[in-house]
Order: sequence, then structure tokens, then C-alpha cells
Amino acid sequence: MGDMTLGATQMKEGVWEALLRRDREEDHADLPRIGVTLGNAEVEGVEVIPDQQGGYVLRVTVPKYAICDGVQTFLITDKVSGEKIGSFTLIAGEALGDDVRAEMDLLRAELDMLKRAFRRHCLETM
Repeated sequence: MGDMTLGATQMKEGVWEALLRRDREEDHADLPRIGVTLGNAEVEGVEVIPDQQGGYVLRVTVPKYAICDGVQTFLITDKVSGEKIGSFTLIAGEALGDDVRAEMDLLRAELDMLKRAFRRHCLETM
């Protein structure tokens, strides 16, 4: 395992952000060199910004071509060692139809509909 770890993440306005920490103190002099790839292509718009707590904020602008149907997985690596630090995934379109979370939302909606119909039926038959 490398000397860098990713912490809390968020996606906002097409920019994915994560907290990046280095485990070894001697590496803190230089900014980490981070690479992000989608498939075999290097993603442009990667920023590493020092934060107040001695770590870094990693910002990746999601390219427009990556926003499409299907599953898009971005791989985050240390450019110096070549080791994987982490990844993030975008899922859109029909690929969500098989997603368990989408199925749960659909089941909840159907259950709510059945509860309303059952309550209406009980009121009408009293």
C-alpha cells in the first residue's frame, strides 16, 4: 500500500473532490503528483491544493465526454510510484435500472402507493 490515502469525498457542479493525506512526514515538502485516468485516457483538470490541516484537497473536473449512459470508473494513482490511491464511479442512464439502490427506491414508491390504496379502501368499507 502506498503512503497516500483518500478521505471524505463529494461531487458538486461536475467537480469530484476528496481529502488526500500522506502517511510519511518526509513527503510533505512537495505537492503529490496525482494522475486520474478514465479507461486508458488521462483526465485533464486534476488539481492538488494544500489544506489547513497539512493535507491536500484533490479536485477532478469530470470531463463532459464522461457524462453518458453506463458506468464510468475513474482511477486515481500516484504518478511517482504508479500505485493506485483510489477510484470513483459515475453511473447514469439505463445502467441504473439494475442498480440495487434504484430498485429500492422503486419498491419504496410502490409500497407507498399500496399503503395509500389500502387506507382508502379501509375508509370506504367502514
